[in-house]
Amino acid sequence: MAAPRPSANYLDKIRGNRRQWPPTATQGETMERTAECHCGQLRVIATGEPERVYLCHCQACRRRTGTAFHTGASYQKDQVRLEGERKIYEREADSGNRIRFHFCPNCGSNLYWEGDRNPAVCGVAVGAFDVEAFPAPSDSIWEETMHRWLGLPPATEHHQRGRPPVST
Repeated sequence: MAAPRPSANYLDKIRGNRRQWPPTATQGETMERTAECHCGQLRVIATGEPERVYLCHCQACRRRTGTAFHTGASYQKDQVRLEGERKIYEREADSGNRIRFHFCPNCGSNLYWEGDRNPAVCGVAVGAFDVEAFPAPSDSIWEETMHRWLGLPPATEHHQRGRPPVST
């Protein structure tokens, strides 16, 4: 039996204002989310809230996922653990930095990535989690190669290329 789908009104409400997303854990508890590959052999367990949820429209992400865009959640690496056998594919990102993708050697699903731009941060594929695990994305990157027919939630920050570096 399939899980019930959220109602259109519920989805419209959370898309309308990301900051009104309901808390994911009760007071004093830390939320833990689990993503898994298609065959279930590789899992990513993320603890706490992500730094951001985003869409990426770069050609490399579109090719990697086979979709019009990629949806990811950024976490500090110490909030994430991987379980199961995996392989790593490394390439140069559109930003010029090196990026490493961890994928299941059995089914090929890519769940986790890390890069040289910010070695303390990793990304996890939002689509590998439960459908209600995350709010709408906070920002959209590499929009210079975005499909023009794609509509985004109103509160989304737009970046023609990657996000600007964080100033310290």
